[in-house]
Amino acid sequence: MSKMDRRDFLKTTAAVAAASAAGLTIPSELKAAASNGEAGWQWDKAVCRFCGTGCGIMVATKDDKIVAVKGDPEAPVNRGINCIKGYFNAKIMYGADRLTQPLLRLDNNGNFSKNAPFRPVTWKRAFDEMEKQFKKYYNDLGPTGVAIFGSGQYTIQEGYVASKLVKAGWRSNNIDPNARHCMASAVVGFYQTFGIDEPAGCYDDIEITDTVITWGANMAEMHPILWARVSDAKLNNPDKYTIINLSTYSNRTSNIADDEIIFRPNTDLAIMNYIGREIVKRNAINWDFVKKHTIFTTGTVDTGYGMRNPEKAKALGYSSKEMQTIKKEAAKVVTKEEGIALSGIGKWKAGDEMKMTHNKGKAPFFHWQITFEDFKKAIEPYDLDYVTSVAKGDPDESDESFKRKLKRLADLYIEKDRKVVSFWTMGFNQHVRGSWINEIVYMVHMLLGKQSLPGSGAFSLTGQPSACGTAREVGTFAHRLPADLLVANPKHRKITEKLWHIPHGTINPKVGSHFVKIMRDMEEGKIKFAWAQVNNPWQNTANANHWIKMARTMDNFIVVSECYPGVSARVADLILPIAMIYEKWGAYGNAERRTQHWRQQVTAPGEAMPDIWTMTEFAKRFKLKEVWKAWPKQNLKSVLAEAKKMGYSENDTLFDVLFNRREYRKQFPWPDPIAKNPGTGKMHGNTEAEGDHRNVVGSDGKVFKGYGFFIQKAMWEEYRKFGVGHGHDLAHFDTYHKVRGLRWPVVNGKETKWRFNTEYDPYARKYAKPGEKFAFYGPLLKKIKIGNLQHPIASKGKIHLANKAKIFFRPFMVHPEDPKYDKDGYNFWLCTGRVLEHWHSGTMTMRVPELYRAMPEALCYMNPQDARKLGLKDGDLAVVESRRGKVQARVETRGRNKPPRGLVYVPWFDEKVLINKVCLDATCPMSKETDYKKAAVKVYKA
Repeated sequence: MSKMDRRDFLKTTAAVAAASAAGLTIPSELKAAASNGEAGWQWDKAVCRFCGTGCGIMVATKDDKIVAVKGDPEAPVNRGINCIKGYFNAKIMYGADRLTQPLLRLDNNGNFSKNAPFRPVTWKRAFDEMEKQFKKYYNDLGPTGVAIFGSGQYTIQEGYVASKLVKAGWRSNNIDPNARHCMASAVVGFYQTFGIDEPAGCYDDIEITDTVITWGANMAEMHPILWARVSDAKLNNPDKYTIINLSTYSNRTSNIADDEIIFRPNTDLAIMNYIGREIVKRNAINWDFVKKHTIFTTGTVDTGYGMRNPEKAKALGYSSKEMQTIKKEAAKVVTKEEGIALSGIGKWKAGDEMKMTHNKGKAPFFHWQITFEDFKKAIEPYDLDYVTSVAKGDPDESDESFKRKLKRLADLYIEKDRKVVSFWTMGFNQHVRGSWINEIVYMVHMLLGKQSLPGSGAFSLTGQPSACGTAREVGTFAHRLPADLLVANPKHRKITEKLWHIPHGTINPKVGSHFVKIMRDMEEGKIKFAWAQVNNPWQNTANANHWIKMARTMDNFIVVSECYPGVSARVADLILPIAMIYEKWGAYGNAERRTQHWRQQVTAPGEAMPDIWTMTEFAKRFKLKEVWKAWPKQNLKSVLAEAKKMGYSENDTLFDVLFNRREYRKQFPWPDPIAKNPGTGKMHGNTEAEGDHRNVVGSDGKVFKGYGFFIQKAMWEEYRKFGVGHGHDLAHFDTYHKVRGLRWPVVNGKETKWRFNTEYDPYARKYAKPGEKFAFYGPLLKKIKIGNLQHPIASKGKIHLANKAKIFFRPFMVHPEDPKYDKDGYNFWLCTGRVLEHWHSGTMTMRVPELYRAMPEALCYMNPQDARKLGLKDGDLAVVESRRGKVQARVETRGRNKPPRGLVYVPWFDEKVLINKVCLDATCPMSKETDYKKAAVKVYKA
């Protein structure tokens, strides 16, 4: 054993780990070999850095380095198995070009210059310049002139600190996470339908159900561990367990699917309405459920496409080609297809001009109750012939074949005793009508009474590791506060101000700028200071040419906290080197409402520091009199007098008031027994609490020795108060370090698997009427008007919907850049997304040699017939060009993704193929989530 080389040792430990996960007997010699090889290692549980699945991992450390990662056999999500990215959680931290010291653009005289090269600086010099630039723009423009690009990859505590700094400290709401790109449409669907966010079900549904329907989810690559569970369930019950994959192109999820339905982009709305129509026509409505627990609703149609105001775009110099699409934000001509789809409403017909009169502010959200007869009339046009004519996405498939598949799809949903789970990811969410399609998937499930039941329900799969836990639950969105509270609601602001110990009136009541709008505001000069955290905005935002130009040529100051020199770092003015996931304490919330915590495992390299530290140190630079004074342009009154009554001095800093309160230091001392490793008894470090062996010289020019208290725990325990008793209950900090995650609401120490169902959810039991099984107790948007299919009718008043959900009608409409209607040669659909091997913009995974070798560049996947017609073959460089920009990518016709004729797929992980230069920055008018899945492009040989 002592002579075992490194390769043999790795094989042995991998074999032992795999055998353990599978529950197999392990030979004693192998156990001994693995044990000997692990001498001096310390293992601890943690959470995978990547997708929203929330896999548990075990991390081994030695000599302050992570030396091994394996799946956690006790983790209920993944049961000891990881995907290919998960196994490389350690290697993402040790890339050769890891950023280890602050970098500032300095001229030869040592002065900041936007056109100068990056030069290393101290943390003090970095913060001095950051403070100078921030205050210059803040004092000139006020609180709305600054912004933070946040993240669904923040830890929960980081997101909480960021939200508190911006909203309580700077009195701005200009903080929005990249989760806006990922699942904002799902959030609107939850709010509109249930009045509360996040799924009712859980991953247990995978094994319990009979049927999995994936709508634009490609689970095989995007959520591979969940797909492994689906695959296992299928193999164990192949005759009963049925899988249908709906997509705009063929992908790996179809490999074990019983049917693959390739549909034309944007027509999922038509397909869903067809299913609704079939439910009605077949008298399959579960009237007991529908009458007790739902009402029928509809809303405004003429909502635009979330693009720039055409007049503003023209004034900013947008090209004539771009304006061809942007003008539809103001008005469009109703197509023949749309005339049929809208015929039940009776307001528009083919050839009419639809003026987008409800495209601003709250107007896209307007909805009201209708009768069942109205609903029935609205879905009547969506028969099998019509839906086939608009929705068939593969021109080489016969109408008869497509109809058979649609009919079987409806049969599966409707079959009386069949359990059905609908899964979706970006195919629904990144959609100009993303909120609509999220609403009407619930329409199908609730008409059948197949919602909030074990094995039956509509389930939104999250893309990022903590898009639920941090972006949504913590409230890092421009319109949100923690635990579903909203900045526009005066009662919610008052609750938040009380829990944050700040004066009433501090929080700005006006919703801030969402992610894309921050970019647009910077282009207009309305925001001039932006700080990107755990995020790559200049690669991940559509229409990137505009934003890159803005960053480098306009009067602004951009700070990027980063671990590697990605696109956003390179366009920044100041780069802050940041500690990565296991170099700090943290928590994530996954797609099934499971909250999971981990301890700091190792120390960050060089002078890299945690994100919390950068924010709390920056908070030291602001006195209350600088931020809590009156801001007339924002209509914000001074709260300094009230602050003095609360015992504050106008010379106190935001650090003192928000992050260094006396009670934190008293209640959450460091060291804390929970930091003791359960296996070795050794104490885990905590850079923010006690500093570390590097003796980093901090923002004040002195060696940072720590804050002296457990700041991460303090932030958690304060944050959890928001949800207790309000359906968002979370457990105490220490509890999560003793378990493998808990699904909220956590009441009396017990997690909740299925919400709104009295058998499983204590809140449903609390609010349900005697003898009833369900209570949809979400409080938001539960007082609505009553009307007909065209509009609300004032004389009918309003309805109060306590404990009821909504069944929506939403029509199919053509995408504003549909190639079918293009007259300028942009005759291909472009779809973007991810691949199994890489995570988002590739900043981390492209630095893992094994992952890089497996997928070294983004390819242009296209149909072989299209390639031949264009004179292209595999490996050729092709140009993909839209009205906004163009990139080059190598053609692939035989790969894992197989588009139908007329569509190309280009993933976005590769900064050398920066496909977001090509993408359209149209967004869902309600959720403000960008539609990365649809744009009209030309494709030709480079």
